[in-house]
Amino acid sequence: MSQYSEDALIEQPAIALFGQLGYETINCFYETLGVSGTLGRETTSEVVLTRYLRNALEKLNTGMDREAINLAIEEIVKDRSSLGPIQANQEAYKFLKHGVKVTYKNADD
Repeated sequence: MSQYSEDALIEQPAIALFGQLGYETINCFYETLGVSGTLGRETTSEVVLTRYLRNALEKLNTGMDREAINLAIEEIVKDRSSLGPIQANQEAYKFLKHGVKVTYKNADD
């Protein structure tokens, strides 16, 4: 592999930086697909890792109904390809800054 490749100049330094920042990195070049696969996604076109998203939402929203978590995940992963890239990024930014608002009925309602 060339010392001047994209992998050597960009990918490997980025992976090292994320590691230094405390992130876990995974080489998924030979990813196993499926629910119990490497990342839990069915196809490589799934860009949101819902297994990890669900865990994070449950950790951040302790005691929240599973249905509310499911609705939040649906809203986060919703197809935004009909939007322009700026508008799609603005929606994602609003979720990060203000949270995802969902309406649901729990067992008590």
